[in-house]
Amino acid sequence: MTVVLVEGASDALAVETLAARLGLARPRLVVVGGSKGARRAVAELAGERLLGLVDRAEQADFAGLVDELFVCDPDLEAEFVRALGAESVLALIEEQGEGRSFRVLQRQPAQRGRPLEQQLMLFFAGRSGNKVRYARLLAAAVPQDRVPHPLVQLLAAVARG
Repeated sequence: MTVVLVEGASDALAVETLAARLGLARPRLVVVGGSKGARRAVAELAGERLLGLVDRAEQADFAGLVDELFVCDPDLEAEFVRALGAESVLALIEEQGEGRSFRVLQRQPAQRGRPLEQQLMLFFAGRSGNKVRYARLLAAAVPQDRVPHPLVQLLAAVARG
């Protein structure tokens, strides 16, 4: 059986959401609790075909442990922002009723002058639960022809079994 190792719950939700949207069977996902948990998770999955989805900065923690590794550059949220476009992501935040909160973040002295994409990354990472909440929303919103390349490759590998 194929098992997909992911760093966190947000990654798992994004993969699950995209698989469902594309009509694929839900892959077996194992959240390793950060890239440093990969080695422990692999030890518990001996004999399984292992795939990994990881952020660029943590790819060394997964390298050599899985059969195929799919790397988000620099992370999953950035992949979705590029795929959707920053303005579309901002519209999604507005739809969720968090536009005001995002504008407060933008007015912080350290954020003024930063590109919108960087501000969005901080918004996702800065509040507890935002990565998980928006992973599902971003995966549901991305057009099928714009699904980030690492996720397309991962889901294709899962489908190959």
